[in-house]
Amino acid sequence: MSNSQSGGVPILVMREGADRSRGREAQHNNITAAKVIAESVRSALGPRGMDKMLVDSFGDVTITSDGRTILDEMDVQHPAAKMLVEVAKTQDKEAGDGTTSAVIIAGELLSRAEDLLDKNIHPTVIIDGYRKAADKALETLEKIAISIDLKSTDYLKKAASTSMGSKIVAEYKDYLADIAVKAMLAVAEKQPDGTFRADVDDVKVEKKTGESLKETSLIFGIVLDKEIVHSGMPKRLEKAKIALLDASLENEKPEMDAKISIESPEQIEAFLKEEETMLKNMVEKVLATGANVVICQKGIDDMAQHFLSRKGVIAIRRAKKSDMEKLARATGAKIISSIDALSASDLGYAALVEERRTGDDKMTYIEGCKNPKSVTLLIRGGTQRMTAEAERSIHDALCVVKDLVEEPKIVAGGSAPEMEMASVLKRYAQTVQGREQLAIIVFAESLEIIATTLAENAGLDPVDILSELRTRHQKGETWAGVDVLAGSVEDMTKINVYEPLAVKKQIIKSANEAASMILKIDDVIASQKMKSPPMPPGGGMPGGMGMGGMGGMPGGMM
Repeated sequence: MSNSQSGGVPILVMREGADRSRGREAQHNNITAAKVIAESVRSALGPRGMDKMLVDSFGDVTITSDGRTILDEMDVQHPAAKMLVEVAKTQDKEAGDGTTSAVIIAGELLSRAEDLLDKNIHPTVIIDGYRKAADKALETLEKIAISIDLKSTDYLKKAASTSMGSKIVAEYKDYLADIAVKAMLAVAEKQPDGTFRADVDDVKVEKKTGESLKETSLIFGIVLDKEIVHSGMPKRLEKAKIALLDASLENEKPEMDAKISIESPEQIEAFLKEEETMLKNMVEKVLATGANVVICQKGIDDMAQHFLSRKGVIAIRRAKKSDMEKLARATGAKIISSIDALSASDLGYAALVEERRTGDDKMTYIEGCKNPKSVTLLIRGGTQRMTAEAERSIHDALCVVKDLVEEPKIVAGGSAPEMEMASVLKRYAQTVQGREQLAIIVFAESLEIIATTLAENAGLDPVDILSELRTRHQKGETWAGVDVLAGSVEDMTKINVYEPLAVKKQIIKSANEAASMILKIDDVIASQKMKSPPMPPGGGMPGGMGMGGMGGMPGGMM
């Protein structure tokens, strides 16, 4: 790229072929890219939202209405658009739900900022206005949030049910919400300061195609996608004492090359007998602790399997590390890496260990652990796509319950909190001097996009709904929102649509930060991509022809 002429000689500052767009053009390109991303998830919002079918390069199909999944599966190239994909990821990581809303609001903030840029308002002024508006919005959310008591699971179920109302699994949402709440409360732990902590990873989600979503069940223990290693072992055992081994029940091979010279058949026999005795000793050490179920992260030798089955012990080998950790949390066992160190106090307890046929496979159920700190949700469904989408929906519901366990405050859904924030911001804007006032008004209008989108997706008239919502919020009806099923404006607390405060706060934070970051960019410099390597010999001319018109000669020859 020649940046200036000096006596007719171009001065090359950047590499040849570098693209550069600056000023309004750069801002316009970035905002357009972000708007396209927001548009792509917009129709998926709310209980009347549509689903997307995403086909990847291998032909695998995903059907979903989960904002994060849609954006992950779409192979987004544009750098500004990638920032909006990051918004969805952050929202998913921090709050677990509200990904679609966060992206839609971020897209709208950018789209409306463009109108301000056209009026020659400087991006920095807009960003400052947005920051003030976001702070005020978060303050409003804290003010209107309802504190809940975790002793009654009522609100937890309502919030979990709301999060699944917009997914394919909506018809079973109450049943699944109940399961999600029980699962999260089982793994929640009280901290010394009286608050609770819960980790979504402690709920193991297994999915098996077959039956229907109604057969989804919660197991107070762990389901392993493994079968019992030996056919002679019992398939069911009550009052199980479980040993978790991170060591193999096999004879170790020497690290270096070793040779054994054997000169007579007796020596071979003695050698094999010694191998057998070593395995037998290993097994006896394990059994001496009173264990009747052995779950091993590594291999179990055939001979060792034989000895274990003769004693009526159940054994499972090559369990995943993550499953071993969950088993330790569920049964209270310790994971032991040396068989010599195993003692009776390291064993875990379960009321029942049983192998059952589930779908096409055999799975081992470890049930009835005393106070499990890890549980399993077994999802069933008519098709593979259904179980996959149910897993994503249940993940959202589990995250919502986690958010409430850790911060027990809720707001109503159906765009009510967004409309309330917009109403407060419009009043607040009048107290702010200068051009920032315009940015705050724009921020308020951007929050209204949630109500507009919910109405559009439900086939209602967005203008009528929006004007009625504005009027009601001005009159002080904090929880007036769009009831998409009835097709009218209702008090959302009456129809039990609730969402965690944590989700809403994160939506404002991530949407505002992403919009501000993209607005601050006024120059996009893209280096040229690497040239493709030359073609192999015999496949035509070498890659880059040096001299344009020199037909038959390879590049650079004169």
